[in-house]
Amino acid sequence: MAMYSRLFILIALLFTVSFAYAGQKIAFVNQAKLLQKAPQAESARSKLQKEFAKRDKSLVSLQKKIQSSATKLQKDAAILSASELNKLKRKITLLRRDLERDKAAFKEDLSIRQNEELVKLQKSVLKSIQTIAKKEHYDLIISDGVIYASKQIDITDKILTQLKKQYSGK
Repeated sequence: MAMYSRLFILIALLFTVSFAYAGQKIAFVNQAKLLQKAPQAESARSKLQKEFAKRDKSLVSLQKKIQSSATKLQKDAAILSASELNKLKRKITLLRRDLERDKAAFKEDLSIRQNEELVKLQKSVLKSIQTIAKKEHYDLIISDGVIYASKQIDITDKILTQLKKQYSGK
């Protein structure tokens, strides 16, 4: 008899807990999708591309200059004097050193700017999520670390629409 009463109490507790959570409004947001598809993300990518285009062209130009000098060295090595040959080799070495230094600086500067733009985008996404959450009275919105979320609670597209409205409003 004691086993039946324990079983009854356990079943009653399970029903009580499920009823307590029945009124909660829960949603899921795929932040990776938002960070990729938001118009603010595309704008940031375009902005960075424009900002770094000149430096990128400069690097490409320097690479071509090195390639041209290396080709000249291969082609004319037999007819150049020893001093001219050494001068050309030193020029190529210095150009390669410059290229490596410029590439490293470019990569570091680009990374810093990408992180700055990402932080701005993340703040915008978070603000949109909070706006929708308050407007539609959500109790909980879950994001990263979710293994499964049904389409019924996925509000990612709502947030994306909100981000588009914010972007077009600027």
